[in-house]
Formats: sequence, C-alpha cells, structure tokens
Amino acid sequence: MDASLISQGLDLLLYGMGTVFTFLTLLVGLTALMSRSVMYFSKEEPIEAEMSSHKIHSTLVEKRIVKVIQAAIDQHRGS
Repeated sequence: MDASLISQGLDLLLYGMGTVFTFLTLLVGLTALMSRSVMYFSKEEPIEAEMSSHKIHSTLVEKRIVKVIQAAIDQHRGS
C-alpha cells in the first residue's frame, strides 16, 4: 500500500510540474512573439533628443523660465 501511495504522489508531482513547465514555456514563447510583432508593426521615427533653443524659447516656455531652469541645472552639476 505504501508503494501505491508513493507512486501516486510521484505521478501527481510529475503531472503538476509538467503542466507548469509547459504553461511557462508557452508564456515565454508567446510573449517573445508578441514583442517581435509589436516592434515590427510599430515603425516610429526616433525621438529628437534635444530641441533647438529657438523652439524652446518661442513655443514652450518663457525665456525667463528657461534661464531659471538652466541656472538650476548648472548649479546642480557644479555641486
């Protein structure tokens, strides 16, 4: 009777671990496939790292604010 109980326990162990391993393998594979498909279909132009100072001054913020921000950055880098 002990051998049967141990045998059933090992069968249950292998079935459960096999199920989890199969599920995780499929999950990793599908995630990689989705990532590749998103990268393939989303052809975005690279974002400009820096904007010209004219663009900053004229459209986004006032010149006074730009000077204050630049002074804060300079002070931070100097410390």
